[in-house]
Amino acid sequence: MSVAWYIVVLCAVAAAVAYVAWNYLRIKRMPEGTSDMVEMAAIIRSGANTFMKTEYRTIAVVVAALAVIFSLFVERTSGITFLLGACMSSVVCVLGMKSATYANVRTANKARESMSIGETVKVALCGGSISGLAVQAFGLLGLVLVVMLGGLQHNAAGGGLLVQLEGVNATIMRISTYSLGCSLVAMFNRVAGGNYTKAADISADILAKIRNDLPEDDSRVPNVIADFIGDNVNDIAGNCSDLLESFVATISATLMIAVILYQDQIAKAGEAAKAVFENAFNLTTIYPIAIAGLGLIGCLIGLGYAAVKKMGDNPSKELDNATNISAGVTLILALAASFIVFGGMDKAVFEAFGWVAGPVSPWICVVLGLASGVAIGKITEYYTATEYKPTQQLAEMATEGEAFVVTKGDAIGSRSCLLPVLLIAISLILAGFLCGIYGVALSALGMLAFVGATVSIDAFGPIADNAGGLAESCHLDPEVRKITDKLDAVGNTTAAIGKGFAIGSAAFATVSLIVSYVGNYTAHGAEHVLNIASFTVVAGAIIGGALVEYFSAMLTDNTIESAKAMADEGDKMLSIPGALEGKVKPDYNKMIQMATQGALKKMLVPSILAMAIPVVGGFVFGVQFVGGLLIGATVVAIPRAIFMGNSGGAFDNAKKYIESGAIPGHGKGTAAHKAAVTGDTVGDTRKDVVGVALDIFIKMMSTVANTLVVVFKNFTLFR
Repeated sequence: MSVAWYIVVLCAVAAAVAYVAWNYLRIKRMPEGTSDMVEMAAIIRSGANTFMKTEYRTIAVVVAALAVIFSLFVERTSGITFLLGACMSSVVCVLGMKSATYANVRTANKARESMSIGETVKVALCGGSISGLAVQAFGLLGLVLVVMLGGLQHNAAGGGLLVQLEGVNATIMRISTYSLGCSLVAMFNRVAGGNYTKAADISADILAKIRNDLPEDDSRVPNVIADFIGDNVNDIAGNCSDLLESFVATISATLMIAVILYQDQIAKAGEAAKAVFENAFNLTTIYPIAIAGLGLIGCLIGLGYAAVKKMGDNPSKELDNATNISAGVTLILALAASFIVFGGMDKAVFEAFGWVAGPVSPWICVVLGLASGVAIGKITEYYTATEYKPTQQLAEMATEGEAFVVTKGDAIGSRSCLLPVLLIAISLILAGFLCGIYGVALSALGMLAFVGATVSIDAFGPIADNAGGLAESCHLDPEVRKITDKLDAVGNTTAAIGKGFAIGSAAFATVSLIVSYVGNYTAHGAEHVLNIASFTVVAGAIIGGALVEYFSAMLTDNTIESAKAMADEGDKMLSIPGALEGKVKPDYNKMIQMATQGALKKMLVPSILAMAIPVVGGFVFGVQFVGGLLIGATVVAIPRAIFMGNSGGAFDNAKKYIESGAIPGHGKGTAAHKAAVTGDTVGDTRKDVVGVALDIFIKMMSTVANTLVVVFKNFTLFR
């Protein structure tokens, strides 16, 4: 059965890669437009490429050093799997960024030539589908290669090339280090990309809208091209590596829990039940991989529908249909897989594992995860979209000044936390009741089983945003900008749903990883307990929560410092005689260089922090302390990420609501508009730097803990 499922998964991966290649070639064959558009697009592409090359010089050194350490001291093949994870994440990141820098100008040109929203959205979605399908295909491909490297074995003893530690499980090490490689690259990309894009964006907004009353994306503003580049290196490239990391982490958590389930049951039931649970182990490990592959098939069907369907002036309905088709096909195939995989499993195993609904228990957990992810996305949309009261009320507060805007935005962000957290908690309880901790991990996978579709539709938003900037900076017909703005608005809505899945899956995956961590240091067959009454655990939890706040402050400080430096330099350029009249061309390259250097200079410490803290804590205070650290960080980070994302989204869309003329007498250039721009600059760092990095932060800490738990058991200063 396992071989058949692997063939299905690899066929799905091959089909997705072929579709990605076809779309990439199709995008490149499209015309770019006017000479100004060609020139501007080339600058954006060159700047993005330069940033990525420079960033990966640092990433390569860190990854190579860690790979050597893992192979020498933890498990001999874990360095290879760590490198594989980093490579898969990097391929997706670079591919997504390159496709976006080709698709942005072609989207603008299609709008210029056709003056049709329906035709323009097809180009943006073509570029976005390259990112989305690559995320799921390459993440899954790497995991299958890891399995093929050494197989999924519950008793695979392992050790490093130099050090042989007692209790090392080679299977868990290979899976966790593959996931960790993905996480490390994602963290670097989110921290550096977020700093780059928001420093450029904030400084451009301050220069154009507040200090000089210039239109948005005006080519006279020196920072504007760096802002365009930032959309690609963060909203596309960073998002790709982020969601690939989430997707891989959920599957990895499920596989590690399957190993622990087997070990516990054998310890309880004895060798007499070994054959029964051996079969159960094989089935519980193949199911998550099968779900991921079937989800990829669902994505291909949903995106294929969007590619051939004729779209009118309101494409959001068809894009929603594409997502719904992807989700629906995934759920139907997952249900069939549940019966095929678990239908013949011994009833005694269902009782031992605590699967209340028998063979459909895992599928119900997948449905729970998907449903809660959609619900969280809808709640996010309510609190951030211009169609609903919270953002409209925030925009109206702008007429009273900046203080009212910031205070109201904070209240919206805080209020928006309760329902998503409540949904996550209820889903965790239901999944655990139905299928134990294995079900909790499957719920996380349910949210991301069709991540290829959600990322594809999410990615077309930044492409449309970039296209709108090109339309204005290249002085195209104002109607072109109206078309791209409408697409950007649709993208904001789809992005809200994507953030819901990202936050929800982070919560489920982290809980699964924490349980896996506790199981990895607990004696087989014993109850998995992390004693919250222990002073060591409480101390770890307090520090974990404080670390989230420190990490958030560090990212915010770094971004604002870079933004200030870029704004000051931009002011100097605009003070040159003839610059404001458009007679002197700004030095775009200098601003691009500033954004690149600022981002890369400040990415290393925050990115390494998530790895270093659990390592130091484990060596000094032991496994219980690290368990508390993970719980404290998770409890604080989940609502914090929701607050950051939703308050930032509300600030952004309140500004756009005013710019649309929805409040009579308070349009662009008014005091209310400038107050809303101030709110937007506050929100920029929250939603696109801090909020998106917190999800990776807690998963990365948990993955590091799982990878090194055996090391902590063997070497701890204070036992």
